[in-house]
Amino acid sequence: MTKKPFPKLFSRRQFLRGLFTTLFSGAGLAIAGCSCDQPQPSATPGPTSEEPRPTLTPDPTHPPDSTLDPSAPYLDPAFSIDERVDDLVNRMTLKEKVSQMGNEAAAIKRLGIPQYNWWNEALHGVARAGIATVFPQAIGLASTWNPDLIYQMAEVISDEGRAKHHEFARNGERGLHTGLTFWSPNINIFRDPRWGRGQETYGEDPYLTSRMGVNFVLGMQGTDPDYLKAVATPKHFAVHS
Repeated sequence: MTKKPFPKLFSRRQFLRGLFTTLFSGAGLAIAGCSCDQPQPSATPGPTSEEPRPTLTPDPTHPPDSTLDPSAPYLDPAFSIDERVDDLVNRMTLKEKVSQMGNEAAAIKRLGIPQYNWWNEALHGVARAGIATVFPQAIGLASTWNPDLIYQMAEVISDEGRAKHHEFARNGERGLHTGLTFWSPNINIFRDPRWGRGQETYGEDPYLTSRMGVNFVLGMQGTDPDYLKAVATPKHFAVHS
């Protein structure tokens, strides 16, 4: 088996740009960052010299409001991702921004943004979303001592996750376990067998856990410098270790 070279990890800006393009092209968007209650005048930056990107396809299940401005820069792939994000955020009211801060992000019809639920699971296969390939639990995967195999598994999971998401979106399903943001992998260190979720982890060894976790994330998110195939969310930062 030929080992694939690992791309460098995403910077924070690359991650945000990739998240925007992944979610806005077919799911939803959650951004906050302005203290005003009324939409601010939108700056109109000029198009960049980036290669043309695919035109966004309107979602027939969530038709935009009649006030939607089709010439808005955030809808124009000729603009950079940073310019499109800035333009969109400046058009949102404080109330609309707050509506995006929870697990269930509300639709913003006047801007053409459908609702989005951030909770999805893919610890060892796409979970709770119909038929999917089921791989062994993480504690069993750790027993392979094979990070490359974890990478390949994560590629399969993200393939199925994207396919399921697009099918859900085509049918107007935007609820729980339909999105592209997966709350996996679990990289907690299994220090005490009395904890009831040890099977979700890669065991008690921090080094093995780190190698398995990195490969899972890279396999899920892909290698494109601008677009995320899916969003992997390592957990749990605050507890369980």
